[in-house]
This record gives sequence, C-alpha cells and structure tokens, in this order.
Amino acid sequence: MTLALGVDTGGTYTDAVLVRDEREVVARAKSLTTHDDLSTGIGRAVAAVLETSGVDPSEIGLASLSTTLATNALVEGRGEPVALLLIGFSEGDLARAGLGQALGEDPLRVMVGGHDHAGAEVTALDVAAIADWAREVAGRVTGFAVAAQFATRNPGHEQAARAAIADATGLPVTCSHELSARLNGPKRALTALLNARLIGMIARLIERGEAVLRGSGIDAPLMVVRGDGALISAEQARHRPVETILSGPAASLVGARWLTGVDNALVSDIGGTTTDIAILRDGRPAIDPMGAMVGTHRTMVEAVAMVTHGLGGDSEVHVRDAGLQGGVTLGPRRVLPVSLLAEEFGSHVHDELDARLRSPIADAMDGRFVVAQKGANPAGLEPKLVEFFNRLGEGPTPLRQVVQKRREASLLERLVGRGLVRLAAVTPTDASHVLGHTDAFDASAAEKVLTLMARRRIGSGEVLARTAADLARMILTQLTEQSAAALLETALNADDGGFGLTPAELARLGLLRAALAGHRGILRLSAGLEWPVIALGASAATYYPAVGKVLNAEVIVPTDAGVANAIGAVVGRVTVRRQGTVTSPREGLFRAHLATGPQDFPTHEAAIAALETALVAEVEVEAQGAGAEALRVTTTQDITESEVEGRRVFVEARVTAQASGRPRVA
Repeated sequence: MTLALGVDTGGTYTDAVLVRDEREVVARAKSLTTHDDLSTGIGRAVAAVLETSGVDPSEIGLASLSTTLATNALVEGRGEPVALLLIGFSEGDLARAGLGQALGEDPLRVMVGGHDHAGAEVTALDVAAIADWAREVAGRVTGFAVAAQFATRNPGHEQAARAAIADATGLPVTCSHELSARLNGPKRALTALLNARLIGMIARLIERGEAVLRGSGIDAPLMVVRGDGALISAEQARHRPVETILSGPAASLVGARWLTGVDNALVSDIGGTTTDIAILRDGRPAIDPMGAMVGTHRTMVEAVAMVTHGLGGDSEVHVRDAGLQGGVTLGPRRVLPVSLLAEEFGSHVHDELDARLRSPIADAMDGRFVVAQKGANPAGLEPKLVEFFNRLGEGPTPLRQVVQKRREASLLERLVGRGLVRLAAVTPTDASHVLGHTDAFDASAAEKVLTLMARRRIGSGEVLARTAADLARMILTQLTEQSAAALLETALNADDGGFGLTPAELARLGLLRAALAGHRGILRLSAGLEWPVIALGASAATYYPAVGKVLNAEVIVPTDAGVANAIGAVVGRVTVRRQGTVTSPREGLFRAHLATGPQDFPTHEAAIAALETALVAEVEVEAQGAGAEALRVTTTQDITESEVEGRRVFVEARVTAQASGRPRVA
C-alpha cells in the first residue's frame, strides 16, 4: 500500500489530500493560505489531513506540491529585483516580447558578443567588464539573468558570463539556453528574467515546505508539479522555478481527468486570484506550442495550453460609473476580501466601515484598506519607498489615510508590486457572503462594505445599487459573464473552425451571443458547447451552474472539485524533455548543437545520432535525479529538407528526447 500526500497552495486556500495507491482519496483538508509565510498554511492543511485520516505520518512515501505562487506573482506583477545582461543584442530588442516592460526599473547591461546562427563567435566577450558591472549592482538585486544571441546554438558566452557573475557576487544566475532550445532571443531573455525573479520566492516555499514535512514526521521526498503537469524534484524546481508557472492549473487538469474519467472537456479552475482554462483532448492536457502565456507574458516554458485570466473569488471589484447604466467589472488584481480581513482584525475593520457608513458622502476609497505583509522587509528600496512603507502600521489602515496625494498612490502601487503590501476591497467572495452562498468569513463586514459601494453614484446620478444584496447579485452576474466569455474564447480558439474572425472577436459577436441565448423570431439561432465543462475550485459549485446556462453546456463539478489540484499533484508522472538542433552551415558539413558546444560531422545521420545520444543521456540523468524509476525513454526526429535542382537537400533537424517514470516512493 502506497500513501501519497498532495498539497496545493492556492491564492485563498491551501489544500491537502492523502491518496492511496493512486486509486482513492483517503482524506482531504483545507486551510487559509498564509501569504506572508506559505508554510504556515501548508502546515495547518497537512496537520488537518493527518488528523482527519488518522494515518501514521511514517506511512507516507511521497509528498508533492502544486502551487500558484509563480503564476500569481507574474499575473500580479510581483517578483524580486534582478539584473539582466544581454549579450549581442541591442537596447531596441527590449521592445520585443515585452522584455522592457518586464524588466521595469531593474538594472540592465547590454554588451557586444554572442554567436551567429551556426554557433560561431561574433565578437569576443569582455568577461572582466561583466564582473565589474555585477559587483556594482549586486547590492540592489537578488540574482541575475543572462541571455546571449544564438545561445541555443552555442552557449559558451552565457556560460562564461554566469561564471564571472557568480564568482563576483555569489548570487544565482539564470542562463536562457538552459530554459529553452528554441530561437527568439528576446523571448528567451524574458523567460530567463522571470526565472531569476522567482528563484528566491520558490526556494523559500520549498525550504519551508520541507521543514513542515519533517516537523510533521513525514520522511518522504518532496516533488513539485511543473507547468505541463509532470513532476520534478524540489531541487530542480529551485533552479528552474519559471517551469512551475501554471503548476497549480496543470495539476488541476491531471486531477480533473483522474476524478471524472472524461477524455474531452474544457477544464475551468476558479481560484482566489485567477480562472485557469485548458482543454483535455483524448485524455491528455493540450500543450501550448508557443510557450506558456501568463498575464501579458508569453514565455518559452513548455506548459499546458492554459489561458490564465485575472478573475477569481478574490478579484477586485471596480465600479463602472460612466454612462447612464453603470455597473461593475472584475479583476485582474487579487485583493483581500473585506470579509476575510474583518475575520482576522475584527473591530479595526468594523470601526472604519461604521464610520464611513455614518458619513453622508460616498467616496471611491470607502471600504478599501492597506495591509503591510507580516515580516516584510523594505531593505534595498529607495529611501522614499522605505519611508512610505514605515508609515504603515501592522494592522489594516484605511486607504484614505494612506493615499492623499497622487505621488503616494504611485508609491503604494510600487509596494504592492514588490509584494510588501496588500490591498483589501470588495470581491465576489464578499458578494457570496451577502447572498448567503458561504459563511467562511465575516458576513457582517461584507454587508457593510457592499452597502458602501452600492451608494456610489453613476452617470445618471442614481446610486449604483439600492441594497447590498442587489449589488452582490450584480457582482456575481458579472463574474458569470466574464467566466462564460473566457470559456467561449478558449473553445473558439481550440476549434479553429475558420470563422473569419479572431476568437476574441467571435466571443463578443452579438450574433453568437443571441444564438447562445436561443433567439427565436423570424430567424432561429442556437449555439452551445459540444464538450462538457469540468469546473474545479472551492467555489465552482456556487458559480458554475449559471455559467453552464449561459453557454448551453453540461457542467461537471466532481465531488472533490475543491481539492483537484492537490490530487493532481500526486497522481502525475516524472517527465523530462530536452530538445536539440542539427544544422548545415555549408554543404557537406553538419553541426550538432550540444550543451557542451557545437560539434561537426560529415553526414547529417551522424550528427543526429550524436545529438540523440547526448539528449537521451541528459534526460535519463535528470529524470533519475528527479526521483523517477522504471524509466521509459523515447526520441523523435523532425527533419526539414528542401528540393534544390531536383535533389533533396538537408536544412535542419530537431531532435526531442523524453524520459518518463513514476516518482520513487520512500
């Protein structure tokens, strides 16, 4: 008998499950996610599931973690300060792939160097200058990202830069060629930059998670779910944390298939921060060939074809006060529900809400609070940010007391972006409390804060809503509409029916909306989803029946929908994939681009064989290092040829090696 522990740290809840022999869920438990220290929530969830099951912790042979930490950090624009070194690029390349936007105010150095498409050095690299620059900026950053021109054809300059930076600073360095074997330098640079930003965050999570396991008496290896649903070792996740973006959603797909047995479906996982939508096709998650898209970032991370929307139970509610009708919109930022804030801080929150309710003037800042993260350290920030942070108390502070000038609003946004401060405001979770759909937190505070928002004026001069309940229904209707639109766009994008419009345009098309509503007149219109929607998440049963009605779709909410991510974390496989390329710089010469550098051969068959041998050895070593056993190794070759003067000419070959196996159980 094998017992496995799965843990998922979501935006609102941390879930834990015990699964026996990959066949049955023995016990399940939830605990509020503790964002200032995720290990606290993990510890509570693990303790609860052990108590519920009565299992001896020593019987647990495997522990696995799926997490939305990396995904949420990128969606919300958070991350640690890092420096970026571009070799062989120009500053103009920052405009490509959103690289400049992602870099923000962090240090940048652009240097000559790099290689050409055949792997030959273009210009020698000034290693001493790199070391000097690294020492200069080391005090302002937590790590470095390095990207060199055509590093996937020859990684020499990236490797030399990493050695120089590491020797000079001792800080972690991410090289772009280790994250992807594909071309497109700016996109690789973006992926490396995001990886560097996440290293400290994921390392702390893993370290504290392992401490929780040891403290609970669990002596089992810790695995982490990768963005394609496969498992990797905790050590691998420390070095390549960007591969854990979409970890939670990928685990939910694996869990959805395990829970339902359905082969073809849209899977929608609604959490506190995001709604993640993907497709199960023939029982397998669809993989995004373009790389994982999270928020505004298109990375080179191989992950499930998942679209992440900033829409969840804790999405910020915005008042749409222009125009005669008014209304609300949701997201993309996650905030603390006021009902949850009041659950923790009680009278501090209620006193402020009551004071604003007594005021005859409705204000946009009513019911909004600022909360400094426990243990947050502003060290390393510029003095004005440190001074602003230090003005905040330990408990919730009304936003109106914090932001009185435009400059202060800008400072607050920067602190939120750094993860040092969180905002609390009206959310769909508060609306659900008002309507009695849940009683997890302080329903009285939810009633008060929605009453404050409801009295805001719209363009007609009327109030937004007559009562808190009316506003709550308006918020949940908007959640239904935005969820349905997201599902519809995903389905249209996957169907590729040649409709002549983009999926986004089709999803907004009035004719399609009329068909979904079953228009009947001289013209009869009907439309709906052919495949079912598997709805996951703690709130899925509350929100998704209405979504199914809008889309004329069957909605399946599995019994364990609320812990599907944690289940998916322990029923997955360890899978390692690596790709490499063979090119032909000139007739009669064939070059295998290996991790150790380019190597030439007289025939393309010999070059492909050498590359395949190297890749197989690499995936076997890495899969075994990830704790896999009973490995199954496969390889594929994609050879491109062209016809020149009546004969076939080799152009390029891409070789992929994959090793897969079950995680080793203690």
